[in-house]
Amino acid sequence: MDTPKPNKDWKYKLHEIIYGTHTPAGKMFDIVLLVVIVFSVIVVMLESIPSFDEKFHGFLNISEWFVTILFTIEYILRIICIKSPKRYIFSFFGIVDLLSTIPKYLSFFIVGSQYITAFRALRLLRVFRILKLVRFIGESNNLLRALKASRTKIFIFVFFILVVSVLLGTIMYLVEGPEHGFNSIPHSVYWTIVTLTTVGYGDISPETGLGQIIATIIMIVGYGIIAVPTGIVSAEYVTEARKSKKKKKDKEEKNCAECGTVILRVDAMYCRVCGFRLKDE
Repeated sequence: MDTPKPNKDWKYKLHEIIYGTHTPAGKMFDIVLLVVIVFSVIVVMLESIPSFDEKFHGFLNISEWFVTILFTIEYILRIICIKSPKRYIFSFFGIVDLLSTIPKYLSFFIVGSQYITAFRALRLLRVFRILKLVRFIGESNNLLRALKASRTKIFIFVFFILVVSVLLGTIMYLVEGPEHGFNSIPHSVYWTIVTLTTVGYGDISPETGLGQIIATIIMIVGYGIIAVPTGIVSAEYVTEARKSKKKKKDKEEKNCAECGTVILRVDAMYCRVCGFRLKDE
């Protein structure tokens, strides 16, 4: 977010409270905000229980309006105290904040729309700012890059599993048949996927000897299949981690080869002490 010029006006101070976490007021704002978010989600959940809503409808309705008004004020203040409101309005949290605010107003026109306020749970992601987990951003970026780099391999793997599931599901449909719960090929494919992933709901189970043998083979194969995508992502993650480590090492401070002075700027052409040429270009 764009920070207003530090002229200590009310917008700047408001920005420090709402967007800043390095000040006591900013930390307190985020803590209060998280408490209100949790409270509002609990209220929405309780409203969905008919017996509870019937008994405490008045209190729940007032609480929801109170929270909605608070978030409306917060949303407006967030727009006011930044230089580029569009960046916030169309950002992820800006959209989530809007979705968290308008449902109660829409309840005047659309019955049941107030339950969309469960979107407020997404705003709990702001807890990462309070816990100062910024230090883990690098690791999360490595994971995202690893997933992106392995997306083709994972897609091919998933496609292969779908093909195998269709084939095995068709075989199980022929072996077991509707009399044993395998009513159709799609239903049999569903059972195959559930068994292959070792979930095993138990709503359908083979009863013939051949069917049980096939099911046993699918279960054993399932254990091996689960490890494949994990290995793919892990290999890419290690590669990305090595790249990040290498980049970090390249950016570390270097010493002048002539006098040993620490080079403070990576783009420096000459040593600031002895004038030794550091780069050829």
